[in-house]
Amino acid sequence: MQGVFHTGITVSDLDRSLAFYRDVLRLEVWIEPTEEFGGDELSRGVGVDGASLRLAVMKVGASNLELLEYATPPPPNDKAMPPHGLGSMHVAFQVDDVFAKMSELESRGVEFLSPPNIVDEGPLAGWRWVYFNDPDGVTLELVEFNPPGD
Repeated sequence: MQGVFHTGITVSDLDRSLAFYRDVLRLEVWIEPTEEFGGDELSRGVGVDGASLRLAVMKVGASNLELLEYATPPPPNDKAMPPHGLGSMHVAFQVDDVFAKMSELESRGVEFLSPPNIVDEGPLAGWRWVYFNDPDGVTLELVEFNPPGD
């Protein structure tokens, strides 16, 4: 493997999510929102019968974040999976200063789940991290990493 090319997040409203990731988190749009597309090839490829969707892709450093809004079929759930749910995932954005980035995002309306968590001992020593949610409740994280001895 050469790295992570992209992480995909299924969203309920692509336009709303795009506004959050672009305007609040200030991620760069790499691929503008597509028109809705579907068909047998997409359905086979994603493993979802009758799939049709729109997507947009954001740049995040050397990686990408893909936002997908399925038009069909309707989702089997109406809210994001909790962090402890099987198959649940989250996206951790690396930052230079978790406190400064948190303050910046709070000024744009982001609500965090806790104050920053500071780890000074053990295998995660040097981590500063905090969780927050996107408009659909998808778990996101800010991470500052300063390994001991640096």
